[in-house]
Parts: sequence; structure tokens; C-alpha cells
Amino acid sequence: MSMDPMIETAVELSVVIPVYNEELVLKALFDRLYPALDALDVRYEVVFVNDGSKDKSAALLAEQFRHRPDETRVILFNGNYGQHRAILAGFAHTRGARVVTLDADLQNPPEDIALLLAEMDKGHDYVGSIRRQANHALWRTVASKAMNRLREKITKIKMTDQGCMMRAYSRAIIDSINACNEASTYIPALAYSFAQNPTEVVIGHADREAGESKYSLYSLIRLNFDLMTGFSILPLQAFSMLGMAVSFFSGLLVIYLALRRLIVGPEEGGVFTLFGIAFFLIGLCLFGIGLLGEYIGRIYVDVRQRPRYMIAEVLEKRP
Repeated sequence: MSMDPMIETAVELSVVIPVYNEELVLKALFDRLYPALDALDVRYEVVFVNDGSKDKSAALLAEQFRHRPDETRVILFNGNYGQHRAILAGFAHTRGARVVTLDADLQNPPEDIALLLAEMDKGHDYVGSIRRQANHALWRTVASKAMNRLREKITKIKMTDQGCMMRAYSRAIIDSINACNEASTYIPALAYSFAQNPTEVVIGHADREAGESKYSLYSLIRLNFDLMTGFSILPLQAFSMLGMAVSFFSGLLVIYLALRRLIVGPEEGGVFTLFGIAFFLIGLCLFGIGLLGEYIGRIYVDVRQRPRYMIAEVLEKRP
């Protein structure tokens, strides 16, 4: 449905919130989010995207829409497509000049949206966030810091805290993201690549209000694969250089062994050394095949051009 241009430009702020099985926390989210946005004294909309929740989340979102129809829009997926695709659907339906993404779990306070907007008032078109106190398990903290450093070196994308989804985007960046047709991507990194004047701001962080985290160890690994393979071909280039180096040193080893046999004579034993070299080279080959498969898999998913998500219904007040 096409919207009246005057109505579109009148919305100053859009808040996009993906929701997946969050019935235990939604009431608390509503109680804090809307007063925080009302205090900003701007015309705003909240775009909830229900990502195929199995609990009562969809019913609670529909009830909130009936309670605040002027400021609330609800997108209902017909299945579960993942957090980032839910955010992309929200972006496609936003009308605000500025867009803020926020998780539904209240780990990042809605009251801090004002901090992000204050940075945008200074001329920044993209505002990332750094959690003041990330209450995660030690293994997750260490792994996150290590992947942050590796990702920054590979992609040249600087994000101090890549795990925080509370971020603010200008309309121009949102339009650029909407124009992309990638099947899988990491939205904050994609936005950073479009930004002219990005910055970061420190925000609050707390334990989940209720429920459990939807990110498993596998999800975090997949996220970092998307980051590295979606924004750089450096891993492929690095592996090619490694392959050439291994081939060069392997050639030197063959020459050395041939000369040794001619000068010293046949070598006794050495079986375990050969096994060690063979296992190393086999492992290297398997790693290279997996890395190449990651890039080919992304190409395969993109060329099929299947819809990134299917929308069952959109609850919104018609102009």
C-alpha cells in the first residue's frame, strides 16, 4: 500500500523491534518504551516484527496496537526467519527520518534512545552503541573480543560492541539498506559501510527482564561467518597466500629429502613425521574447502532470489 508522502515525512522517529517468543517481557517493554518515546516530544512510530513466535507474543502485540494505534505498527511473519530478516522487514515499513533498532528483552534501556538521537543531532548519520556492562558468560566475552579484533582487521569495519543491536540510522542509510537484496547480512556492518559520519555512544545494559537468550553458540559463529565473508574476500586471499607458502616449503622439503637420500642414503623410520605432515596438509585442504564453500553457499542463496521473509499480516492505522 502506498503512503501519503506528507504522512511519511511527518514521522520523525521509527523504532524497529524484532520479537520472538517474548511474551514474558512485552508488558514491561510497553510500560517503559512508550513513556520514554513520549518524553522525546517528537512524532514517532514503533514497528514490531513478530518473527514467528510460538507463544502469545503476537496476541500481545495486537493488543498493544489496539491500545496505541497512532504510534504502533505490527508486522506478523508466517514463520521464523531470524532477527536480521525481521529487522530488514521493519526497515522496509518504516517512515521515520531516523530509525532506531532495539531488542525486546530490555537488556538495553529504551530510555537511552535519547542518547543516540543526541549524537545524530551533532551530524552523525549512524550511531552504534557500546554496552556499559555486558553481563555475559566469560567464554562469550572473550570470544566476542577476539572476533571483534579479527573482524576489524579483515573487514575494516570498526564496531566496539558488535553484539549490541541498539543503534540509530539516518533515512539515507535505511534507504540504501532497503535497496540491497542480500539474503544474509549483518545489518550494523552494512550500515557502517554506507555511513559518512559514524560514531558510537555508551548505553546501559542489564540482565534480561525475563525469558532466555535466542542466540546460541552456533548462532554467534554463523554471525561472525556472515561478517567476515559478507564484507571481505580477504579470507580467500589469505588462504591463497597460505597455500602458495605451503607449496613453496613443501617443494624445499622434497628437494632436501632427495639430496639427503643421494648423499646420506635411505632414511630409517620417519613414518610419524610423514604422518604429521600429511595430517597438517589434509587439515589445511579441508579448511580451505570449507572456506570456499562458505562463499559459494552465499552465492547459492543469493542467486535463488527467494523471498527473505513472508508477511502474514500488517497491523497499522490506515491514513
